[in-house]
Amino acid sequence: MLFVISGCTVPSPPPPQPLIEGPAVGEVLKQAQTGDPNAQNELGLLYSEGRGLPRNYHEAKDWFKKSAEQGHAGAQVNLGTLYSLGRGAPFSDPMALFWFQKAAEQRNALAFAKLGMMYEQGRAVPQSFVDAHMWYNLSAAYGEKRAAQSRDAVATRMTSGQIAEAEDRAKKWTPKRR
Repeated sequence: MLFVISGCTVPSPPPPQPLIEGPAVGEVLKQAQTGDPNAQNELGLLYSEGRGLPRNYHEAKDWFKKSAEQGHAGAQVNLGTLYSLGRGAPFSDPMALFWFQKAAEQRNALAFAKLGMMYEQGRAVPQSFVDAHMWYNLSAAYGEKRAAQSRDAVATRMTSGQIAEAEDRAKKWTPKRR
């Protein structure tokens, strides 16, 4: 049996939404193009997260790099993260480590946590739970809430002497002189 239904149509899908919505993204783009490192980092975030712009890790990397090279700690962490994941940039733990260290020198809490992860996993550095604990401890002290969980997890694999050493090193840590 063949049924023919006339007069029925499939509803058409809604029209696609514009990728650049409102003046906010346009203003960020304009400021980024003038060299504003905060706007460049924000534009990188918009591209990496696909918010208001199509997700494009290569564009994100380019904007993060422009900002990072001007010393923006958040962009340095974001750029290092792209290298550590191989998104928009070739996978490179040494490059990730380089950018995380740059941001850590500015006391960036997330950079401290990223360095903790690098040492915990032995990525581009010799694996060291003492170093991982120290970086996670600094990250937690500077407000990164998840870092305390990572520090405590690493501590389960350490002796009390190693924990004491890591805590002492965290207390004494200061950024390198430039």
